[in-house]
Amino acid sequence: MPRRLPPLTALPAFEAAARHLSFSKAAGELNVTHGAVSRAIRNIEDRLGIQLFDRGTRSVRLTSVGAAYASEVRTALDQIAAATIAATPDRTAGILNVSTSDGFAGRWLVPRLHRFHRANADIDVRLSTSGVLSDFVSDGIDIAIRYGKGGYTGVTAEFLADEEVFPVCSPELLQGEHPLRQPGDLRHHKLIHDAFRIDWATWLQQAGVDGIDPKRGVRFDSATFAVEAAVHGEGVLLGRSALVSADLAAGRLVRPFDLTLKSASRYYVVYRDGALRQKKIKAFRDWLFAEVAADWVGATKDG
Repeated sequence: MPRRLPPLTALPAFEAAARHLSFSKAAGELNVTHGAVSRAIRNIEDRLGIQLFDRGTRSVRLTSVGAAYASEVRTALDQIAAATIAATPDRTAGILNVSTSDGFAGRWLVPRLHRFHRANADIDVRLSTSGVLSDFVSDGIDIAIRYGKGGYTGVTAEFLADEEVFPVCSPELLQGEHPLRQPGDLRHHKLIHDAFRIDWATWLQQAGVDGIDPKRGVRFDSATFAVEAAVHGEGVLLGRSALVSADLAAGRLVRPFDLTLKSASRYYVVYRDGALRQKKIKAFRDWLFAEVAADWVGATKDG
């Protein structure tokens, strides 16, 4: 029996309009006119005998049928895209586009990339660092390392690692006029802050320390700069396990105290469904998990 199919060439316009809730934005993404998007969607509605959008004067919204249909169409288009990539010789087969945060790239990924390149000399990694979640289609991203609470939709997301938070400092601060021996000694040292969710107020409260202003000290928007400041003896930082692991292993940083807090967010490896059929993506994914298993720094005290 022949399949009952909608006008297939109209589906990308419908999916884009459903994603943006805007015919104009869909037209811009697809490089066509607003009228072309409107006609494509009307063609689907007329062919199937359903209403996909409620059209207002200046806005559109999906009907309940339209929302359910959009979800299924998006999944089908993603599967077709993945199958096409797997079946088509790729002129950029040796280029791997990786998306992650600036901090994770600078403090964990980059110091280890030489090991990936040594084992995969035919693959060139290109890093995209941003606090914004990348789109795997429009941004050309192959694989991403994301930090959050999960729940990513329309993609495959594998749990990579938990993260812990604990004070770190230069070994120099364990000596001198006011050596760090117990949490109360922090009153004699500058506190280093970054934009992380767990802050000094939370850690000092858990440590039972009073009389220290948790907001004093130096603040950085970039976790990379905050770690650098700690390495150079500028003060004590609440270090994130992934971002300080290399410096702890090399002895550039130490852990003066035992108390560790567990972050509610975790690291995930994210990619489009079916993407592991590409050798370069599977190689990088497998390497990430091997690296984490080998030397992820957790709650063991150092120093």
